[in-house]
Amino acid sequence: QVQLVESGGGLVQAGDSLRLSCATSGRTFSIYAMGWFRQVPGAERDFVAQIDRSGGTTYADSVKGRFTISRTSANYTMYLQMNSLKPEDTAVYYCGAYTYGSRSYDYWGQGTQVTVSS
Repeated sequence: QVQLVESGGGLVQAGDSLRLSCATSGRTFSIYAMGWFRQVPGAERDFVAQIDRSGGTTYADSVKGRFTISRTSANYTMYLQMNSLKPEDTAVYYCGAYTYGSRSYDYWGQGTQVTVSS
């Protein structure tokens, strides 16, 4: 089992920055990759960014150049630095973990709300 807890969401204005954190516990050695996803009411959960065990990163086109994903090696805490925020970035942000042997993300946090006002 892997436990994930997000923090750092809030209400900001367009153009501001925010940093989300995802603390992990449990069988972190089983994690192949971690990522951030976001969801607005009535829509599916969308991919935002991913970082794999070797540190390789992938971003959605909508956030490239504005968001940066990172993680610490020591305690496997993951971050999402969000700069130049736009109202369309408003969503509940979830961190997820993709473990070895699974076919997709199989662990999720509870989510944290990010609201960007215009």
